[in-house]
Amino acid sequence: MDVYNLITVSEFILIGLSDLPEVRYPLFGVFAVIYQVTLVGNGAILLNIGTVKKLHTPMYYFLANLSLLDIFCPSATVPKMLKNLLTEKQSISFVGCTLQLYFWVALTGTEVFLLTVMAYDRYVAICFPLHYTLIMTKVHCALLAAGTWATGFLNSLLHTVFTFRLSFCKSNRVDQYYCDIPPVVALSCSSTYVADMLVLVVGGILSIPSSLITFVSYIYIISTILKIQSAEGKRKAFSACTSHLLVVCLFYGTAIFTYIHPSSSQHSPARDRLISMLYGVIIPMLNPIIYSLRNTEVKRALRKVLCHKTCLQMT
Repeated sequence: MDVYNLITVSEFILIGLSDLPEVRYPLFGVFAVIYQVTLVGNGAILLNIGTVKKLHTPMYYFLANLSLLDIFCPSATVPKMLKNLLTEKQSISFVGCTLQLYFWVALTGTEVFLLTVMAYDRYVAICFPLHYTLIMTKVHCALLAAGTWATGFLNSLLHTVFTFRLSFCKSNRVDQYYCDIPPVVALSCSSTYVADMLVLVVGGILSIPSSLITFVSYIYIISTILKIQSAEGKRKAFSACTSHLLVVCLFYGTAIFTYIHPSSSQHSPARDRLISMLYGVIIPMLNPIIYSLRNTEVKRALRKVLCHKTCLQMT
């Protein structure tokens, strides 16, 4: 056996943006601004929901959880990417890669389950409005939210353990700007059958029912809204769920292109990395913008908070 293949990997090289050295400083500026907007936008949503009593409802409780995820998720990958762009050093330690993969998979998985819970909340609110307060109690909401976080993190723990049990003794160049399961598993020089099957089986068991519940919920929601006689009633019902529907479409659309796109002769790793950036960097920034622009209650409450702060500063 070649001596090179006996050398185990102690660090990985994230080559995601290394093929664009001439634009690394502009990219640093763009992604730094996007990351700051993401933190400020989602932080404003959290502050808004926390301080305005009118928003202390199940819908906004779940939205607060989504904003937390949209802060944590890019924070797992973007700071390291910004450091690599600034220093031109693309390496990440084995432990660092393990932690990054764990938190990335945990947080994105939690978001899948949370979007399902949010769809269920809108389904109950629109299809069973008279029973909404009886079904979506504080205890029930807390259990649903805790369940999404616990499932996401336990699922990630399983994948992380089986991914890093593999032997890495060939290349250490990760074809992505962060550590994710497919590009890391691709570097293994041992059998990846168990890790691959785990992604397919566990991913299928958890993600397919979640996706189906989300989409079936919206089929019932749209069907119920179309049966409403008054135009004003239809408008109010649609306004209660359009923000979430837009977020779901963005999330699943980019997730499908990132992980389930068909292979072809024109397969472009650069294109995949670009779509991954849309999935992991841009969407967390867009979510608070969507909820702020499409939701009148959030806009009204945000204006109230901003006016209150302005008045305090002037006095």
